[in-house]
This record gives sequence, C-alpha cells and structure tokens, in this order.
Amino acid sequence: MTPLTDQKIALLAEKALDIRRSIVEMLIEAKSGHTAGPLDMADIFAYLYFHALKHDPKKPGWEYRDRLVLSNGHICPVLYATMAHAGYFPVSELMTLRKFGSRLQGHPHRDFLPMLETSSGPLGCGLSQAVGMALADRIDNGRSSGRRFYCLTGDGELDEGNNWEAVMLAGKEKLRSLTAIVDRNNIQIDGFTEDVMPLEPIADKWRSFNWHVVECDGHDFRDIDRAVGEAQAVFEKPTVVIAHTIASKGVPAFERKFEWHGKPPTTPEEIRTARQALGIGPR
Repeated sequence: MTPLTDQKIALLAEKALDIRRSIVEMLIEAKSGHTAGPLDMADIFAYLYFHALKHDPKKPGWEYRDRLVLSNGHICPVLYATMAHAGYFPVSELMTLRKFGSRLQGHPHRDFLPMLETSSGPLGCGLSQAVGMALADRIDNGRSSGRRFYCLTGDGELDEGNNWEAVMLAGKEKLRSLTAIVDRNNIQIDGFTEDVMPLEPIADKWRSFNWHVVECDGHDFRDIDRAVGEAQAVFEKPTVVIAHTIASKGVPAFERKFEWHGKPPTTPEEIRTARQALGIGPR
C-alpha cells in the first residue's frame, strides 16, 4: 500500500464529498432508502476504493483483486456511489436507485450488477461469506495469494448470531488476510445500540475470539490508514477495525439521530437542509 500523502488525503476528501452528494441525490430521487449509514461510511469507502484496495474498474473480474463484502446491504447507496465514481458504471445511473428494472436494487444483487462480490440483504451473513472466501483462497493458493478480504458490517448488525459463528471460525483458522470493518455509529433502526442490545465491551469480545483489534476515527483518513495498515501487518490472526463514526456524517441536522437510519430526505425542508450542508445547488 502506498504512503498516504497530504495530496492524497485532499483527493480522498474530495471523493468522499462527491460520494455523499451522490448519496443524497440518489435518496431524494428514489424517495426511499437509508441515509445514516451511507453518509457515515463515505470516508471509509473513499479510502478503500481510491487508496487501499487492489482493483481495476476496467477489469472487474481481475483474478488478483481484493474482495470487498458489504454485509449490511441496506447501506448500499454508499457502495453504488463509490463504485460509480471509481468508474465501474456511469454516475448518471445512480439516479435509478430502487426503481423498477434498475441494476441498483435496495440491497445489492450480484445477478444484476456482476462487479459486486456478493448479494446481501439478510443481516449477519456477510462475515460468513468473507470467511469462506478467505479460507477457500488459502486452500487454493497455500499460505497467501496476496489478496485481502474486507467485510464491512454495521454495529447493530452484530446483534445477529451468525456473525459470531463466523468470528469463531476466522479466529480458529487464523485468517490473516481477512479484515472486518465495523461501522460503530452507535445507532440502529429502533434506537441507540446500547439501549436496544448493548454491544460493549465490543473490542474485548472480538479479542476473546482470537482477533486482532484496532480502533480508529472513521472520518480521519490518516487514522483509517493507520488501522488498515496495522491489519495488513498482522500475520497470526484476522483483524477487526472498529471505526467510530458519526451517523449521517456531513449533514449536521441529521447527525447522531437514529431516526435517519432507514429514511431518506423527503420534505422540502429536509431536502434543502441536506443539499445546503453538502454544498449542492438547488435543483
């Protein structure tokens, strides 16, 4: 992975802003979808697709690409927006989100968009898929093929028991090529995570299953880079990056409010507020 220069950080910030603007416009056009998670994960997705991942938009099936599995599929607007800005398909197609016949379903569907690694929808399944990929890669290629496997999960998603089966297996198999990234925004659809189903001490739980644990500020590119770089340097076990984020980051009026987990801006005031916060001109 190349060093993260000041110039590259400025580029990543620009990309993250473009992604957030696209997310808001997609949701306004669709009149449905999730706001909080996509906005707060824009910095991490920008970092991954424009710095850390080995991938080629012109060759989406490239054998030696890194694999990215989005487990919490409902935040797919950030995945679609990032992939479009990275060149996988036209940015204009983002405006078809959730429309009949669109490739951009409300949850990612690999049959419609082949450059996706998996289809996702039911929460708690993505980490098992990523563990299977990493384990199969080791069986096929020996100790290491050079690929890395990233699984993005929500913190509320960790209420699902299937996650912990995957965590146990990955720890047992010492899958060093696997990195899980938890969006620790502290909200889920019904409220704050620590009210609905407390997760703390979340770091200790992962450690107890033989994972290396790194925590970072999910909006600080240097801190994200430190965490991902540390994950790549760990050879004896898988790593989880607990990324502390602010739900709906970028639109202060929506930030930290669990009510924005699963709804888009729909009223004229909400639309105006979101566009103004992100510097989007009136439509």
